Amino acid sequence: MPGWWIAFSKMPGLESRFRQESDSLVFGKLARQGRLALARGGRLRVTYEGGLTVTCDGRYLVQYDPDTRTAQRIELARAVREFPLLGILLDPSRLDRLYRVETSGGESVKLTPKETGLPELKATGRKGLLHTLEWTDPTGARQKLELLDPKSPVNRAPGTFSLQVPEGTRWSTPNG
Repeated sequence: MPGWWIAFSKMPGLESRFRQESDSLVFGKLARQGRLALARGGRLRVTYEGGLTVTCDGRYLVQYDPDTRTAQRIELARAVREFPLLGILLDPSRLDRLYRVETSGGESVKLTPKETGLPELKATGRKGLLHTLEWTDPTGARQKLELLDPKSPVNRAPGTFSLQVPEGTRWSTPNG
């Protein structure tokens, strides 16, 4: 296995600017950019250019859209069931339980799911850190998440993984 792969599951955290691409028959090719911060304990912050923010404090995932002034809060366990890749990013140590990993040459690894409902993944490293994840989602859209400048941070600002939404925000409740 490449060295970056072995280190990935043991990293205390990761920060990076990212580019997310989706290519589907229905919507065509879409690309978005933003910033990503991950930490052990299921903590996450994703901020898309244009305002959408998703945070997770280890227990709840909160999504806030400033354009529509709406927010949604979901228990992390439910969010991970609905979006399995989220669980992998939040807890890379789960990879061995969920996937068979094989090298596919150079700095790439292929991840074949052990369970139904998970996508096959291709992960590539660069400079000792995760660089890209590629997969096909359940709708058939090809997805690519590229980390533009990944690093393992030393310190994070207090409140990185919590989100204070403005007064007057409309909260929606997901089905179920």
